[in-house]
Amino acid sequence: MAAAGDALALPDLAAIRAAQRRIAGFVHRTPVLSSASIDGEAGALLHFKAEHLQKTGAFKARGACNAVLSLDAGEAVRGVVTHSSGNHGAALAYAAAKRGIPAWVVMPENAPAVKQANVRRFGATVRLCAATVAARESACAEVARECGATLIHPFDDPRVIAGQGTAALELVEDVPELDAVIAPCGGGGLLSGTAIATRALAPRVRVFGAEPARADDAARSFASGRVEALAPTVTIADGLRTTLSPRTLAAIRAHVEAVVTCSEEAIVAAMRMLFERAKQVVEPSGAVPLACLLEHRSRFAGLRVGVIVSGGNVGLDSLPWRVA
Repeated sequence: MAAAGDALALPDLAAIRAAQRRIAGFVHRTPVLSSASIDGEAGALLHFKAEHLQKTGAFKARGACNAVLSLDAGEAVRGVVTHSSGNHGAALAYAAAKRGIPAWVVMPENAPAVKQANVRRFGATVRLCAATVAARESACAEVARECGATLIHPFDDPRVIAGQGTAALELVEDVPELDAVIAPCGGGGLLSGTAIATRALAPRVRVFGAEPARADDAARSFASGRVEALAPTVTIADGLRTTLSPRTLAAIRAHVEAVVTCSEEAIVAAMRMLFERAKQVVEPSGAVPLACLLEHRSRFAGLRVGVIVSGGNVGLDSLPWRVA
């Protein structure tokens, strides 16, 4: 794997396998779930990779642990810093605590309270900032200058991408006869790792990205071949309000067949379907792949589809179908 400083460096299957060995004692090998009832609605055979049951409640524990455990002793002792709407921040805090080093997490001031609390629960110091990419990056740079902490980017880091790819590695090992895999896409770290691992292990398997129509920058970037900006937007899938990097766009265009989008109503319906029929509490971002499957039934009809359910950190006091 090329150095992390190379803006287009990406992990290969060997790096993903190395990440799997490195993080094995720190993350769960999550189960693959199924529901005949949901299969009937989707018109496909769905295999849900249950990353909402992962440490810290999201797949992000994989990439954060791989990055933190990859640091040399001199880097590690000064701690780590990142910016995150929640799940990567909690994951980095968890990984840092396991290594016994300090962590700082810059979070947008509109990050859900449940996600802020999750980060603090794992011992990190939270710094709030304006809800813009520029404000996040500026605050991270300030912490790095003050404390000497190493930046662990939420997605634009080959060590993080390699860690995220271990979820798909497990999925393909556990369900070898898949026709397709679909994963949510915010900054593209999970989708990049998923695509690299899946296509290396099972080249015939088609890989799809999924995102809200209100935050469709990945779909637009995939079509144009350049990173397209995401204008300020409101979507219930708060974890996917992130723009791709050149690194993740390169991986997605090389290995992904398409990025599909879904409505806000479909996201809520998918969350509720997983809650009621599969008895699983899934956050909006984690329900986006199922929402896309339901809104694009004809594209996936009759296929065996691996679905990466990315997280389960949702505030139960504000479930979107509750009536006040």
